Amino acid sequence: MALSLRTRLYVSAPLTAGAFVDLTPEQVHYLRNVLRLSAGVEVALFNGKDGEWLGRIAELGKDKGQIEAIRQLREQRGAPDIWLLFAPIKRQGIDLVAEKASELGASVIWPIMTRHTDVARVNTERLTANAIEAAEQSERMEVPEVREPVDLPKLLDGWPADRPIIVCAEIGDASPIASVIQALPAGPAAILIGPEGGFAQSELDMVLARPYARPARLGPRILRAETAAFAALTTWMVLKGDWAN
Repeated sequence: MALSLRTRLYVSAPLTAGAFVDLTPEQVHYLRNVLRLSAGVEVALFNGKDGEWLGRIAELGKDKGQIEAIRQLREQRGAPDIWLLFAPIKRQGIDLVAEKASELGASVIWPIMTRHTDVARVNTERLTANAIEAAEQSERMEVPEVREPVDLPKLLDGWPADRPIIVCAEIGDASPIASVIQALPAGPAAILIGPEGGFAQSELDMVLARPYARPARLGPRILRAETAAFAALTTWMVLKGDWAN
């Protein structure tokens, strides 16, 4: 049968040899009506726990379908433990953040509400869908967790002390981000990106008073919020993440 392993699907079911995985209506529509696939075509499956599997479409009806897991293609490997915390921006920008953060390898994508955030509502279901699609297309073997928005003070109140936060803010005593990241010990970390209007001074004071906060500069140019997120994540991946291997 035809081999179409460029088609990858994220599923929530366990993956073992001979297991049949039920498809969601959205997946059925995508395979049947968008890609024009049919029973017998082979695709790749992953669930973030059991590695990547070769799957064969067993059934693809009008509104339901199943894929049989055949054999494991790749073992599950550990993912970089880097969280992206960002103030929500307008729809097109926030969708892009979810997509590119997933491609770059963020393990958590977390909208943070600040005083100057001009977005009142965040559709986390849409962000999750964007993150899943990006993981499927980038051959990533897990999908980042998209968390519900939280106010900045509440975030800090429950913050784990062993996870440093790289605070991307143009303040006088901030070091270049590469220097900040290189100085961090191996282990979990987070990147905090502020709103387009910048953090309020009281918010910066609150964050930087925490022992785990590390202020960092992103270079000589003013970056859009989404660009800052991508630049910071890329730098972390090169110096501490799986790009360093």
